[in-house]
Amino acid sequence: MIRITDRIWLNENELEESFVRASGPGGQNVNKVSSAVQLRFDARRSPSLPHDVSTRLQRIAGRRLTREGVIVIAAFRHRSQEQNRKDARERLVEMIREAAKPPIPRRATKPTKASRRRRLDTKARRSKIKRLRGDKPTFD
Repeated sequence: MIRITDRIWLNENELEESFVRASGPGGQNVNKVSSAVQLRFDARRSPSLPHDVSTRLQRIAGRRLTREGVIVIAAFRHRSQEQNRKDARERLVEMIREAAKPPIPRRATKPTKASRRRRLDTKARRSKIKRLRGDKPTFD
């Protein structure tokens, strides 16, 4: 079990890892060893996540989310497979923690008197500039 927050725990059986050859540092080793990790997590059907957290997670995932609702995280920063596995899992946990934070509700506020005054002054200035453009000088 992977601890996300005090209330959310992720079962390791829900994670699917596949290993591929990585580009980047590693010398000749890079052509022989599959050190890059592709971590797949089905955010849409996960029994570990509450519905609202799952919805926010899918929004946060962006282009890492497939049409089926699976989040794919590719990790190939490090030379060793184990470090890449750890990196991928940490990135997924961080995304889920971010999604677990409830959004702060917006409180309606009124513009201040000074901000309304500034807005009207700016509008008056722009209006004057445009009015002057239209006035054609007369040469009598």
